[in-house]
Amino acid sequence: MKSKLNKYQIERFSRQIILKKIGILGQKKIVNSKVLIVGMGGLGCPAAEFLARAGVGLLGIIDYDKVDLSNLHRQSLYSNKDLNRFKVNVVKSKLNQINPDTKIIPYRIKANKNNFEKILKNYDFIIDGSDNFKTKFLINDICNKFKKCLITGAISKFEGHVLTFSNKNKKDPCLRCFFQEDEISDDILNCEYDGVLGSVAGVVGAIQANEVLKLILNIGKSLNGFILIIDLLNLNFRKVRIKRRKPCLCN
Repeated sequence: MKSKLNKYQIERFSRQIILKKIGILGQKKIVNSKVLIVGMGGLGCPAAEFLARAGVGLLGIIDYDKVDLSNLHRQSLYSNKDLNRFKVNVVKSKLNQINPDTKIIPYRIKANKNNFEKILKNYDFIIDGSDNFKTKFLINDICNKFKKCLITGAISKFEGHVLTFSNKNKKDPCLRCFFQEDEISDDILNCEYDGVLGSVAGVVGAIQANEVLKLILNIGKSLNGFILIIDLLNLNFRKVRIKRRKPCLCN
């Protein structure tokens, strides 16, 4: 861990540092943290932005897609001039402007078992902002294997879900424990068919970033073993415990 913060960092993060649960020591933890975000869409964009603004030292971003016109209403780091550019390149440029001290490592790849395992080992916390269950289950299984903390998000219409899995205790549930079916249609995650309000993506992505920061700092109550269900149309928030599935398919 870096021994001390410089004057620039103390001024930049002063509004965080004055919080009793953070302070200088907490800010050092944030600066020395390593976070990987899979999917730079509606969830990944706000999560990446808030983590960079908070001072996370190393931020890995995975995505293979280019910016599309239909992305702009909910993917907050892109604008018209970014159309047809690779998302990870745009995000790296934008985040470098927001906080040049956060090291951004872009991975312009489609995540598979081999490449994701190699990448994941370099990070402490993983944010899942993907939009299909094949990728979500892949991320879940590898995080479980390497005991990496995973914060998963999903959005549809006016609703969002956030789930945290510490993967430290074999008794704790994982994503497969929540989705009991072995195969699930991606239609429930597909904004193209069901639609989504752009602000829902911002709220869920921000909560994912908030969960990571709490875990880095070891403060507050974690969502580990729970799902947070957010209904922004009716302003209903529910937290429901997830039970460990026996046997779990990730083992």
